[in-house]
Amino acid sequence: MPTSTIDGKDAAAIQAAREGVAVCDRSFWGRIRVADDDRIRFLHNQTTNDFQILQPGQGCDTVMVTSTARTIDLVSAYILDDAVLLLVSPNRRDFLMQWLDRYIFFADKVQLTDVTEETATFSLIGPNSDAIIEKLGAGAIIGKPSKNHLLVDGGLIVAVGSGLASPGYTLILPATDKQKVWQQILELGAVELSDRAWDTLRIIQGRPTPDAELTDDYNPLEVGLWQTISLSKGCYIGQETIARLNTYKGVKQNLWGIRLSAPVEVGSAIALGEEKIGKLTSYTETSEGYFGLGYIRTKAGGVGLKVKVGEVDGEIVDIPFVSHEYPQ
Repeated sequence: MPTSTIDGKDAAAIQAAREGVAVCDRSFWGRIRVADDDRIRFLHNQTTNDFQILQPGQGCDTVMVTSTARTIDLVSAYILDDAVLLLVSPNRRDFLMQWLDRYIFFADKVQLTDVTEETATFSLIGPNSDAIIEKLGAGAIIGKPSKNHLLVDGGLIVAVGSGLASPGYTLILPATDKQKVWQQILELGAVELSDRAWDTLRIIQGRPTPDAELTDDYNPLEVGLWQTISLSKGCYIGQETIARLNTYKGVKQNLWGIRLSAPVEVGSAIALGEEKIGKLTSYTETSEGYFGLGYIRTKAGGVGLKVKVGEVDGEIVDIPFVSHEYPQ
């Protein structure tokens, strides 16, 4: 949802995510299990990141793109002993099941299973997440790289990374254990973070979402998802376009945060003087004021640029989830 407005309870939960620990129920996100012998090769060929360098217990963020490198979804992938578990956006779950299935050919040993209904997902967000992870019996994962994960007794997967730019963890567990684990996390001191507050945080931090920042109008380099892209792994869907954009420094627009002076409508034009230079893709009202995400033409500038968003004054600011530096 590209627009979000928070109340006092949400504001307190966002504060907990920044200074303590919050927990968000993301069970309505999609979970797709990719199994059988060719699963790694298959995902390697369908997405932007390098799956062939990953071992069980590791993982990555990756982008599903079209043949012309337009963005479909930002996906978290966790490599298990016998499968790969994909955490996908709620509004891309059915689409990606069909889209991935279309690329499985007769000789491919790949099995796709939608396991959303039989599993649950929580995100622990904040600097005090480690203490709860320790109590859940997953202390060995603390300090490991993003998307590294381990299996705790009872089928609980604990992975490094909150899904946002904030420190934290993602938990994937059997749906039958959902209420028990949720209650345990709350009793250990986590503050409940609503879907609305999650959306506010993701806008402030610049995590892109389908139908807003991830659409057929944009490629992953314009979004700034460099951490999800392997420039050395060879052929995959959309690879030629991404390689060309990188080689020739051809990114024509970038996703930025915009600090706003008043409320504004998503879809509003972003202008510098009389010239239109971009479009607002997401908006939220926070306890600190108004904030949006939008794409701005590269040549117009970046951080510190003063713009008009519709009739509202705005200033371009950094967002921690993305980067606009070409790799060295």
